[in-house]
Amino acid sequence: MTRSYAKDSEQLKNLTAEQYRVTQQEGTERAFDNEYWDNHEPGLYVDVVTGQPLFSSLDKFESHSGWPSFTKPVDATSVVQKRDFSHLMVRTEVRSSGGDSHLGHLFKDGPKDQGGLRYCMNSAALRFVPVDRLEAEGYGEYRAQFDTTTQSDNTQSDDAQSDTVSTPDEGAQQ
Repeated sequence: MTRSYAKDSEQLKNLTAEQYRVTQQEGTERAFDNEYWDNHEPGLYVDVVTGQPLFSSLDKFESHSGWPSFTKPVDATSVVQKRDFSHLMVRTEVRSSGGDSHLGHLFKDGPKDQGGLRYCMNSAALRFVPVDRLEAEGYGEYRAQFDTTTQSDNTQSDDAQSDTVSTPDEGAQQ
């Protein structure tokens, strides 16, 4: 059975003011002052509005940007990209495919050995599901990836990240 991740008005009522501002009004939370920028627990990051699976902690890395950053989405169809012309620059906005939630932006300054992309996300757009809660919360199909790979094998250290450089236009803001 395929789950539907469409947004409805009831889901929006459950959001905090910050979650609503970020996901529905294309806001950006403050760097280094958000829930998941420094989270190193194994688990799944889902759309705070719809619960759609978006990113895995196995693909999270230390970008030193102050926002949670990932090398790829959990599934290529879970996010969509749009051109963003705000803030006097051209960027690539990332939105959830199911609920059309604004998640953050995509930059081409990620780890080169993992494709070179940095999905720079707002914590307020995400809800973290720890690996030991995946089955209970309906995400059991994602458990196997954590059973076969250890978190420490996939989380890049500060030293491994040294070849990734953020330019002022790409890394200074999200």
